[in-house]
Amino acid sequence: MISVEELYALYKRCTGITTDSRKIKDGVMFFALKGEKFDGNDFAVDALKAGARYAIVDRFLLEGTSYRGRKCIVVENSLEMLQNLAAYHRKQTDIPVVGITGTNGKTTTKELVAAVLSRKYNIVATQDNFNNHIGVPLTLFRLDEKTDLAVVEMGASAPGEIAELTKIVQPTCGLITTVGKAHLQGFGSFEGVKKAKGELYDILRQKGGVVFYNADNEDLCEMVSHRQGLRTRKYGVREQGVKILPTTAEAPYLRLELEREGKPVTISTHLIGAYNADNVMAALAVGDFFEVPFAKAVAAIEAYTPSNSRSQLVKTKSNTLVIDAYNANPSSMKAALDNFAATEFPGKTLMLGDMLELGQESSEEHRAVLSRAMETAPDIYVVGEEFSRASRTLHADSRQVKAFPDIEALKAYVQEHPLQERTILIKGSNGIHMPKVVEVL
Repeated sequence: MISVEELYALYKRCTGITTDSRKIKDGVMFFALKGEKFDGNDFAVDALKAGARYAIVDRFLLEGTSYRGRKCIVVENSLEMLQNLAAYHRKQTDIPVVGITGTNGKTTTKELVAAVLSRKYNIVATQDNFNNHIGVPLTLFRLDEKTDLAVVEMGASAPGEIAELTKIVQPTCGLITTVGKAHLQGFGSFEGVKKAKGELYDILRQKGGVVFYNADNEDLCEMVSHRQGLRTRKYGVREQGVKILPTTAEAPYLRLELEREGKPVTISTHLIGAYNADNVMAALAVGDFFEVPFAKAVAAIEAYTPSNSRSQLVKTKSNTLVIDAYNANPSSMKAALDNFAATEFPGKTLMLGDMLELGQESSEEHRAVLSRAMETAPDIYVVGEEFSRASRTLHADSRQVKAFPDIEALKAYVQEHPLQERTILIKGSNGIHMPKVVEVL
């Protein structure tokens, strides 16, 4: 079997790494990974024919055996080899790496931190939501001799996953945005979430790294206090005396006022939701640690525009949409509803999709969210089995709450009953596909 060191020598002769046989560029190294629907081993020969320099497989190929040993390299486990090779590549550089995880806000925080740091440094940051056991290694392979800093987002849905990812990433500093009730089916409980996310703190304590933490968050403060010897830098809206300025339908974006060198400074963002203030403060804290000039950090935050259905404000011909539908859990739902309730939007309407992977607490949490929603807006559309059951349990008035089994049923209803001059909050777990309703609004 080939060693990591031997494979790395071959990698250095390649133009990059890919796990997608449909995106082969000449000279790349192709890793054949197994998915739920496909087995990359089946496409290894095709990848080589398309121009890949090497194919890393973990199953002997029935076709194209002439490639074996020369271009088709058999390893025990191709995913583990991908991760080990990425970790080895990371060790070849001593650049600072910021590791980011958390229940809510990790992608927005990653984007803001990357925007701030890029004003001074040449950085590599996680693209989109490449934050899992495959995406994280692929991010690390983008590090090269020109990279000054890296910002790596790490997601997890089960115990031990953050620990495994941090072993690959080897962050020198990091932060947990929040801990909340998400992926309870995998973590088992809220305490399980805290323990799993806290694996980042544990690794940083062992390595002498720095933890940035929100001093306004009691759970994070508790997690920090239980880890003696942890090097920390704190931030926070209340901690730093920051004012969140009022929003209106005409000026709905988050604005913050803070004091800098004895003078008030206003930061005007393109983010919807007061809950994003914590993400802004995290980015400022990381920028300050890496000595990014404050004015440049503020300019980076003000220039950042969210995408991918995260804290977006979209105006169609008929309605105004607040799209925060990349994912959802009880804490992010509450934050979104609270913010929506606090802003004087005209024609308030809610479109909420089920929160997935909540395990035994799912029914209770959906009832709690729907109950809060019924206090927030006169018109509510819910999608999914859990919210539909909650509406029946709460004996919701069908004139206020309309339930649909899936997103296609909601789309069909809206096409038959068009909405006009509404402000619509759209939120739900990614698996419910809530952004699909946008095209009929």
